[in-house]
Amino acid sequence: MKFALTLLAAAVLTACGGAKQDVVPEQNVTVTQQQSTINYPQSRQGDVVDNYFGTQVADPYRWLEDDRSSETESWVKAQNESTFAYLKQIPFRDQIRDKLQQSWNYERISAPFKEGDYTYFYKNDGLQNQFVLYRQKGDGAAEVFLDPNTFSADGTTSMADIQFSADGKLAAYAISEGGSDWRKVIVIDTETKQQIGDTLIDIKFSGIAWQGNDGFFYSSYDKPDGSELSAMTDQHKLYYHKLGTPQSADPVVFGALDGQKHRYVGAEVTEDNRYLLVSAAVSTSGNKLFVKDLTQPNSEFVAIVTDTDSDVDLVDSDGDMLILATNRDAPNRKVVKVSAKAPQPENWQVLIPETEHVLRISSGAGFLFANYIVDAIAKVKQYDMNGKLVRDIELPGLGSVGGFGGKKEADTLYFSFANYITPGSIYAFEPKAGETSLYNQPKVNFDPSNYVSEQVFYTSKDGTKVPMIISYRKDLKRDGSNPTILYGYGGFNISLTPSFSVANAVWMEMGGIYAVANIRGGGEYGKAWHNAGTQLQKQNVFDDFIAAAEYLQTEKYTSKEKTAVRGGSNGGLLVGAVMTQRPELFKVAIPQVGVLDMLRYHTFTAGAGWAYDYGTSEQSADMFNYLQGYSPVHNVKTGITYPATMITTADHDDRVVPAHSFKFAAELQAKASKATPQLIRIDVNAGHGAGMPVAMVIDQAADIYSFTLFNMGYSQLPK
Repeated sequence: MKFALTLLAAAVLTACGGAKQDVVPEQNVTVTQQQSTINYPQSRQGDVVDNYFGTQVADPYRWLEDDRSSETESWVKAQNESTFAYLKQIPFRDQIRDKLQQSWNYERISAPFKEGDYTYFYKNDGLQNQFVLYRQKGDGAAEVFLDPNTFSADGTTSMADIQFSADGKLAAYAISEGGSDWRKVIVIDTETKQQIGDTLIDIKFSGIAWQGNDGFFYSSYDKPDGSELSAMTDQHKLYYHKLGTPQSADPVVFGALDGQKHRYVGAEVTEDNRYLLVSAAVSTSGNKLFVKDLTQPNSEFVAIVTDTDSDVDLVDSDGDMLILATNRDAPNRKVVKVSAKAPQPENWQVLIPETEHVLRISSGAGFLFANYIVDAIAKVKQYDMNGKLVRDIELPGLGSVGGFGGKKEADTLYFSFANYITPGSIYAFEPKAGETSLYNQPKVNFDPSNYVSEQVFYTSKDGTKVPMIISYRKDLKRDGSNPTILYGYGGFNISLTPSFSVANAVWMEMGGIYAVANIRGGGEYGKAWHNAGTQLQKQNVFDDFIAAAEYLQTEKYTSKEKTAVRGGSNGGLLVGAVMTQRPELFKVAIPQVGVLDMLRYHTFTAGAGWAYDYGTSEQSADMFNYLQGYSPVHNVKTGITYPATMITTADHDDRVVPAHSFKFAAELQAKASKATPQLIRIDVNAGHGAGMPVAMVIDQAADIYSFTLFNMGYSQLPK
């Protein structure tokens, strides 16, 4: 289990959309006419000036950080009116939305999992806003267990997590309202589906770890002074909730003492309910780890790792032996075992040694499954609990694999397989026999045989070889005329491995190229690859992405006039940085829920936890100067023609607060030349991206594709 929290990537691209516009578009509107008719809302300039190591830095839009002010609310409303007035005139916007809805409308089913007497699985009939959790007993008919679509009228309340007690008779599930990271937790009797006790509130960045049937551990912060959406949250605490008692009586298990102050604290209980493991971290990289024997009343925590120089996670346990995954003295990660009675690193025994490839590990049915990332492609090996290789697992193709997890007594495990042109399918795996069979293949209106997904390696500015996967229709001609979306992330040790997206499939079906660059800052090649894109080396990330665009243009996949860049969260920073550094290289830019004010990001919510990747403007003059040198908000210059830009954010994003996007939009609208639109699309009652209703996802994708193609010069959809 990975405790340290990271910025959301990937599915990040499903940040929500806005209300559908039913106005019939004018068919003869041109890009030039559009630009001349944009009237941006007025953004008042204040007189705030900050002093950083003797340097005065103006912050004229500081007032936009106040998410509770009526002035900010009015600004948001005016910006959305301007943006949607622009979008509704695009002649093919509704046509794209229709394509997306038709393509999205297919049944999707998750891998099943066993809890108590029931087998559970998630299903979406097609256009349901949220997946529904079903269950069945034996060969009986499946029934709805929990339907998050009933949690709110507009589908914006999602089920963020669910965990079952040891015998499956109880379940605790967390809900997110409007996309917020602040959660509520509800406990129910699984047989009657009736709620037990009161709803727990104000829970954030937390798992749910049951101890038998008596109660569970969860994490949260004290509710901050000021806005709960933007105020800093600094000291995470681990609580224990005993069923039948009020939340106000929940004791703090870890995190109350000064010496236990950490920004992220998480818990996991071993499957046999014998041990509690607690992870404590001050940043999104590196954690301490402690273990407590739950079979001994009043037992103390025993330290496994007391520094935050490495990541150490629980994989499984076997009696008093703990199985851990770590990058300690192993940048690409290894698996070790150690007695819980003497768990310090000097006693670790290596089960699966580090290799040249990055390791992800899971356990199930009494086996370990090593999922290696080889140039962003998955390879899986099965080991026994003593680290002996059982077999290499044959996969359906080249792509990404997830799963192979389950309880020790499981007879069958499940895994998913997908790549950019192969819809995600679920396979059943018999771990003893090593046999694989197809469990569920979605009936998507998409034929992979008509598409190509190829991996290339290009050279970045400093000579580093960087992989990129380029996907497109087979009949595409490399003549430089193809509309292309280049996507990247480049941070927080997150690896971008191939995945299937309905929205991307529609883009390719319309003749577009979808390219993903595996740039530095990610985890594709281990800790060294990550560190090469952090703090004073962050420019490597931007150089890698710029080089990816130049490769696509040089090799005639596309041209500057047909290149769009897109990224979310840390990827939003990526887009903001490259569009301000090389504005002439891109025609369109889509920074989504981005970290865009690099001088103040650490002053909001849990932003200070991102300092491992970014550094902060307060840590040194050198770090301040470096951050100011690429911070998108601080590098918009007067009179420059920037790419046609549509910033997307949401009013309930309490991870990367919308003030980042608000201030960037205000700077662009005030300073950029009028040759291109500089818009911001702000979703209401939505957050950073997780749990977004399907309807919002479709609306957002339609608007992004419409904006992109329209500003590439299309008056009708490409063939």
